[in-house]
Amino acid sequence: MSRKIAFIGLGAMGQPMAANILRKGTELVVFDTNPARMEPLRDLGATLAASVAEAAEGAQIVITMLPATPHVEQVILGEGGVADVIAPGGIVMDMSTIAPTGTDRIAAACAARGLVFIDAPVGRLVIHAQRGESLFMVGGENDQAFEAVRPLLDKMGTTIHRCGPTGSGIRTKLVNNFMILSIAQITAEGLTLAAKLGLDIAMLKEVNAGTSGTNGQFQFNFATKVLAGDTTPGFTIDLAHKDLTLALEAANAVRIGLPAGAAAHAVLGQARAGDYAGKDFTALLDYAADLAGVAPIRLEQGA
Repeated sequence: MSRKIAFIGLGAMGQPMAANILRKGTELVVFDTNPARMEPLRDLGATLAASVAEAAEGAQIVITMLPATPHVEQVILGEGGVADVIAPGGIVMDMSTIAPTGTDRIAAACAARGLVFIDAPVGRLVIHAQRGESLFMVGGENDQAFEAVRPLLDKMGTTIHRCGPTGSGIRTKLVNNFMILSIAQITAEGLTLAAKLGLDIAMLKEVNAGTSGTNGQFQFNFATKVLAGDTTPGFTIDLAHKDLTLALEAANAVRIGLPAGAAAHAVLGQARAGDYAGKDFTALLDYAADLAGVAPIRLEQGA
């Protein structure tokens, strides 16, 4: 008898991740509060559930990919939630980006019910999720549970890092995103300065690639999104603000300051107050250019 595996949360990252599991031969029961997010997976063989409880009931493995800490706690621990209906001894693998304290609470509650909790937040972008090239930061000390979920991770991505005990995955994700987003803001400011100074952006990109100042934001993320004129969201400014908020809250809890990150957080807070909130986070460049009175900064195609 095959295992029942449920996938709950089919947003910009969750839907393509679930699609890759299905395409690679594993059956899934799926649920999202937006029925339209489920429909494309029906054609790939998914069973569509009408509720969290229906999706998770009797499942051996439940994957959650949700927007924020309250959503994850409600779906897993709320009345009729995953923890109430999953098979005894089942595995709950949360792939969301949430507060570490939330992860700790959920993990403890699952353990108290005899369930195994794994945190496995996702690295890389929507385009990587679509290609099955995601990266996973896994927290959890139960080797048997890890081996049970590893084939699913392999279907969704190419790189798995076991970061340590439960909770270390989400903490790794927050630190990594803190660096990504802080560097993104510096990149936006640097490119705006370059435009003001009349520099050729393609030339600057080439120079940057050969120095220790090179970074993935300029060379890949900005180059393939905002510098190509595309600010449709892969990872929105609103979500970027949420992730930096989580990093700053985590820093506050361990009594350290992150002044550069706090400055980037403030910029994101301003940007999300208007039309930029739902744009891709690389639109930080357009926001910086707006403030500086600079025309949108773009690379010629192929540069």
